[in-house]
Amino acid sequence: MAQSSVYSVAQVNSYIKNMFVQDFLLNRIRVRGEVSNCKYHTSGHIYFTLKDGTGTLSAVMFAGQRRGLAFRLQEGQQVIVTGSVDVYERDGRYQLYAKEITRDGVGDLYERYQKLKDRLEDMGLFAGEYKRPIPRYASRVGIVTAETGAAIRDIMNVAARRNPYVRLILYPALVQGENAKYSIVRGIQTLDAMNLDVIIVGRGGGSIEDLWAFNEEIVAQAIFDCRTPVISAVGHETDVTIADFVADLRAPTPSAAAELAVFDYRQFEERLAVIRQALVRGMERSVERKRYRVEQYKIKLKMYQPERLIRDRRQQLEDVQEKIRQILKDRLMQARHRLALAGGRLDGLSPVKRLSGGFGFVSDGDGRALDSVEKINEGGSFYVRLADGTVRARAEQIRREALSVPRTDALSP
Repeated sequence: MAQSSVYSVAQVNSYIKNMFVQDFLLNRIRVRGEVSNCKYHTSGHIYFTLKDGTGTLSAVMFAGQRRGLAFRLQEGQQVIVTGSVDVYERDGRYQLYAKEITRDGVGDLYERYQKLKDRLEDMGLFAGEYKRPIPRYASRVGIVTAETGAAIRDIMNVAARRNPYVRLILYPALVQGENAKYSIVRGIQTLDAMNLDVIIVGRGGGSIEDLWAFNEEIVAQAIFDCRTPVISAVGHETDVTIADFVADLRAPTPSAAAELAVFDYRQFEERLAVIRQALVRGMERSVERKRYRVEQYKIKLKMYQPERLIRDRRQQLEDVQEKIRQILKDRLMQARHRLALAGGRLDGLSPVKRLSGGFGFVSDGDGRALDSVEKINEGGSFYVRLADGTVRARAEQIRREALSVPRTDALSP
């Protein structure tokens, strides 16, 4: 055999893969079979095998395609897988890459479900901004479900256990059959008009046909238009309906819906007791702080009370007055002493006293003092004032003499 006819394993696998890629049928194929060896990987991928009476086919659904699976894949389920068949080059084996998986016999229903879901999502009915919060302490809970069945019993049991004071209002609706969608819509509208705190819409588990009423557009629109917050609780945890996407909150089961709608009264009481104790402790601390501040204010009031201030000011005023009196007394004594000294000096300088001591006051006829002989002419007259009278005299002779002690006054002996 020529060397040019020898191929590598990778070349063969690549060639086969290319053949699969070019095959139109294998690029969009639907395969019916029974699920076997189903494994959910931690990455989100699902690995399983499809089998029938004569063969098996390996299959995988990657995590990014999980929107195409509306239920939990399990062993023994009869399903129809839509996807493509391709070769995994590394191992040289082919497998089915799943994009959508429906249960056998309900493929048409699932297609209707997916189309309606996509259309309502485009219309914005699933948008988060329209979701209303569920009241934390609901006291009146409406329920739209069958009058008999596991759903209503589960809700009643959970509600009674969590809070016996919550009032449950049931609208007995048809949840299966051709007229179920109309009955559910009337139930939602009737309870919405009663101004309740929250409404639970749902039923127990079943096949996709049994749950189909909750995939109807008029039911989805009724939930969207409802002014009261709505919790959907349809089927089991793996069942997902259009109502779940439109509702304000989805519960995996009716029991879980009751858990979400009805608050636990015992926990509420325990929480209330804790809050009460915290409030009491807070009030006690606050009162203690206020009492301490009042005591401080009392002390300050005693220090700054008007009577005390007046008394202190009065004492200060008396001290000042006493100091002023003492100062005036001292100054008066000093003034008296100075006056006595001045009086003694004045008395010593008194002309009258000098006159009474043998001195006289010499003046001319006009009363002007004559303190020099130059002012007296010989033969001229002058006056001498003595202690007991005045003498008129005439200058017979004038003799000029120089005294040893000059005198500055006009007194003469």
